[in-house]
Amino acid sequence: MSLLEFEKVNKYFGETHVLKDVDLNVEEGEVCVIIGPSGSGKSTLLRCANRLEEIQGGEIRLDGQSISDPDADINRLRQRIGMVFQSFNLFPHKTALENVTLAPTKVKGKDASSAKQEAKTLLDRVGLSAQSSSYPNQLSGGQQQRVAIARALAMNPRVMLFDEVTSALDPELVGEVLDVMHSLAEEGMTMLVVTHEMGFAREVGDRIVLMADGRVVEDSPPEVFFENPKTDRGKQFLSKLL
Repeated sequence: MSLLEFEKVNKYFGETHVLKDVDLNVEEGEVCVIIGPSGSGKSTLLRCANRLEEIQGGEIRLDGQSISDPDADINRLRQRIGMVFQSFNLFPHKTALENVTLAPTKVKGKDASSAKQEAKTLLDRVGLSAQSSSYPNQLSGGQQQRVAIARALAMNPRVMLFDEVTSALDPELVGEVLDVMHSLAEEGMTMLVVTHEMGFAREVGDRIVLMADGRVVEDSPPEVFFENPKTDRGKQFLSKLL
């Protein structure tokens, strides 16, 4: 049984069919990188995985339990699926430390002292121990995104979803965020990553999933996809990058 499973997932926005019978399994400890042209359904797939969007067909399962069941406990589900967005979404009136401790204390009921200690450990893990008392407007975009990663990790999730987390950053700040993600991958975190960073995809990804027109059109190891893609769509996509 895979950790995260998408089976014949369909999603519509009005008349627009955004996800079309998507089948995808993510194994525990795996880094699955989703790439593809804009509008191919990559971000929508991630948003469906933690019920930010509802699907209209198929099923999504975590540890064998249905995520898409209307009776599923969404709040409990989101404790097990961490998500980091393109925009940082930090609380501007709270310090980095307070941003990271908020969910464990409010949602999980963890006592403030232990939540604070764990938050300090997480901020150190993302290279921001010296910025724990800084407010978001005192941090660079890359630093804010690393706080957002620490905040998601604070819930001790089973899987982490990353939705184009570097696309809003200045180029010189991209590397510091990718380095954190690389470290998480080395530690065995299960990750589903939507990105345009092909160097990261090639180096860190265990699998490359190419989406186009709402479908998975190729699913290959990085050495296969980048050297000799199996599909014409994969070859076409790569030709536009080179």
